[in-house]
Amino acid sequence: MSVGAAKIPTVVTEVVEVNALIKRFRFVREDGVEMPSFSGGAHTVVEMDDHGTRRLNPYSLMSDPSDRSGYEISVRRDEAGRGGSLYMHRHVRPGQKMLISPPVNLFALDLRAKKHLMIAGGIGITPFIAQMAQLDAMDARFELHYAARDRSLGAYMDELTARHGDRVHRYFDVEGQVIDLVALLSGQPLGTHLYVCGPKGMIGWVLKTAEAMGWPKGAVHSEEFLAPPVGKAFTVELAASGKTVTVAPNQSLLEALEAAEVDAPYLCRGGACGQCETRVLRCDGHIQHNDHWLTPEQKAAGGHIMPCVSRFEGAALVIDR
Repeated sequence: MSVGAAKIPTVVTEVVEVNALIKRFRFVREDGVEMPSFSGGAHTVVEMDDHGTRRLNPYSLMSDPSDRSGYEISVRRDEAGRGGSLYMHRHVRPGQKMLISPPVNLFALDLRAKKHLMIAGGIGITPFIAQMAQLDAMDARFELHYAARDRSLGAYMDELTARHGDRVHRYFDVEGQVIDLVALLSGQPLGTHLYVCGPKGMIGWVLKTAEAMGWPKGAVHSEEFLAPPVGKAFTVELAASGKTVTVAPNQSLLEALEAAEVDAPYLCRGGACGQCETRVLRCDGHIQHNDHWLTPEQKAAGGHIMPCVSRFEGAALVIDR
């Protein structure tokens, strides 16, 4: 997707307060026809006009892939963020018209797997809700291990348990309950694929443990959308378009490019997919690499930047846009 990519005009039909931090939103097409098909693990990018500031935030689709009458997402409120989640919580109401992107799946199920083992933390449960609905319809083997801070913040736990029974395992931090990851991974049958989504620390823990235990890389899947961090304003020269853009403290470089009408492709806007990777032609300063796409060696070399989440401090930055 890019600046000119087709968007879907929608109407918000439901806004539901799930718990103290999370709200669920349902979108249907403005023209009344079915939504594009998607598979479990897909996300959509929601466009917001936040009092003159254009925001585009990715959210996992949590609705049943077999139901194309609408899309559902859940948004966790982040008081310290750049404002997208606060806008969704404070200003979006039923009846409001919003643009969203067609679905993109960077966290798809590998249907060759004999079994699907899912580990979720907090709001990371959302892609698994759609995946489990898909797997249930296929009569495929799966189990979920879902950790939350406490019972009040365990979004959708009761619903998932009612639907999927003993395939759902719940853990609460305040009650001292911890996933016995080594035992869990050791006890899986041959052909199992592992999926993890949640806080950065949890993802790192699961991936490192699986690697240490000899799990093949092709059988381990993760998803983490990074929110673009706030920081000091900086200026970037665009060699191809001959423009100079200033990136505001609460704006990403990708957003600044879009505001300057410079075509900048993207899929996730969260440092995960690599679509917006851009060559750095000159760097007199320090690139703050916030993505998890570039390798440590590539980050050290400073030859590329991910405009969706990375920032810059220094005298001059010239990129190939």
